[in-house]
Amino acid sequence: MSQPPPDRSSAPTRPRPDASMSLLTTVMEHSLDEGYAEASERRRAEGGDGIPRTLKAKLGLAGGLVLAALVVTLGAAEAQVAAPVVAKEREELIDRVNAETSTADTLEADVEKLRKDVGERQRKALQEHGGDQGVLVALLSGATPVEGPGVKLVVDDAEDTDQGGGGPRESTGFADTGRVRDRDMQRVVNGLWQSGAEAVSINGQRLTALSAIRAAGDAILVDNRPLVPPYTVLAVGDGKTLATAFQDSADGQYLQALHESFDIRTSISEQEKVRLPAAPSLIVRTAEPQAADTGSGAADTRKGTS
Repeated sequence: MSQPPPDRSSAPTRPRPDASMSLLTTVMEHSLDEGYAEASERRRAEGGDGIPRTLKAKLGLAGGLVLAALVVTLGAAEAQVAAPVVAKEREELIDRVNAETSTADTLEADVEKLRKDVGERQRKALQEHGGDQGVLVALLSGATPVEGPGVKLVVDDAEDTDQGGGGPRESTGFADTGRVRDRDMQRVVNGLWQSGAEAVSINGQRLTALSAIRAAGDAILVDNRPLVPPYTVLAVGDGKTLATAFQDSADGQYLQALHESFDIRTSISEQEKVRLPAAPSLIVRTAEPQAADTGSGAADTRKGTS
């Protein structure tokens, strides 16, 4: 007996490949949320498309648009009117600044001219009233330039300024002990004077008996004018004798100790001719002895022009 063919209608159906991605399928098939779609259909059915229907609503919308346009127009007109005024004020301010700057430059030039005139008159006064020693007085006071043989001493900071304290300075309070300080230059200058220097300058600034070497932070000031390393010291005198006397002095030994302890760079050389300028400013003082009529032998000193 022949067997009947199998019933293929009862075979299990194969699941869809995207059955596990129902959420993604729903998003792809329904790009708009059903809630939004229903709300849109409801508004269309009610006639609420966002456009006012009544005459009052239309007049209100038109009035709002007119008011907004009026505000924008008035703002633009005011800005256009105010622009030339602002530009004019700016030009006037620039002209005032330029005029005041020019006036300040003119006054500064006048001050410099008067300063030079006063200095020249002081130098002439020293030369005329110095008696037989007028030239020497002018030389020692720095009133005249000096030219002659001498020495050139260069002092510069160490290449590596991050060393420890102690040594000849006997202090750990220096941030960089390899940096040249104001008191170092004071000792150098005093050592040159004591060694027989007739005139001294640092970086082209003439020193006198009233010159001050101070510090402002890490900068060294000579008569309130800052110096930049390396510090070039020129001294007029017998070059060989002056150099030997300075190196053998206590200040010369101090400078050598700075070089050995902190690598501060120094060099001294004899010069056949050095030229030192006159001091930029002088203070002239005169003193006259009083007649010794009291028997005390005291002298009265009077301050002259300054």
